[in-house]
Amino acid sequence: MATTKPIRSMTGFAQVRRESSAGELTVSLRGVNHRGLDLHFHQSHEFSPFENGMRSLLKENIGRGHIEIRAGIVRSNGQRGGLNLDTLKLHADVFQKAAESLGLDARPDLNVLLTLPGVISQNMETQELGPEFEGVLLSALNDCTAEFNDCRQREGGKLAEEMLSELGEVEKAAAEIKALRATVLPAFQQRLQEKLRELLNGSGIADSRILEECAVLADRSDIQEELTRLTVHAIELHRILNGGGAIGKQIDFLLQEMNRETNTILSKSATAGDAGIKITGHGLAVKANIERIREQALNLE
Repeated sequence: MATTKPIRSMTGFAQVRRESSAGELTVSLRGVNHRGLDLHFHQSHEFSPFENGMRSLLKENIGRGHIEIRAGIVRSNGQRGGLNLDTLKLHADVFQKAAESLGLDARPDLNVLLTLPGVISQNMETQELGPEFEGVLLSALNDCTAEFNDCRQREGGKLAEEMLSELGEVEKAAAEIKALRATVLPAFQQRLQEKLRELLNGSGIADSRILEECAVLADRSDIQEELTRLTVHAIELHRILNGGGAIGKQIDFLLQEMNRETNTILSKSATAGDAGIKITGHGLAVKANIERIREQALNLE
């Protein structure tokens, strides 16, 4: 028996802390919308040897999104980043001399100076993170990824509920249009016959021929095929949403097709009298529903 896969949003956040022999490790993930999987690491150079392993783990568990990965460690010996006052003074002096040389009345920004290389530094006696640290790091990242996906799954479920509600409105409108179609065709044929008789008065063309041409034109203006395809697409959208998984791109394509069928229905019904006006109202409502579904689908993995 097939199981339903979770539907996930591309937005979410998670953070975990883990004690290690080197100190307290903190790993966090933050995600927003993106067409593909876009990983951005924000961590100090001491984590560089482990980045490939982190990247592989994330690719196995996340399908799409712009993902910010942050990792940091507070050393167990209490050593933190310290201020290198000599380096700070050197940067400030260089700034001041440059300003004087250019005749500028400018003062250095301390917030900027503190971000320059060497101003804030780790104690040189701090040991580098060894190969054994990778297991701790990847375990923490795996737990963080699980929490991150749980967060995205909760939001994805809510989005799916809203999309199914909008889809229900599309199906109601399609049923209303189908009922109106039964009154459109006879009225359309009648108007065509009257118009053609008026234009061809005295031409000697038999009524049977006029009726035949009217039937052909009315058939070309029929919206049955478009209604059928719109209904089939709605059924398929139900299947995709109920099946779950990474469905964002599938839904986007399907909605394009639904929008195309609705546009054709609107075009064919534009001159269908009072019934055509009602069909136009339902068709415009369908387009609004489709757009709201599309906006929600853009958030799905």
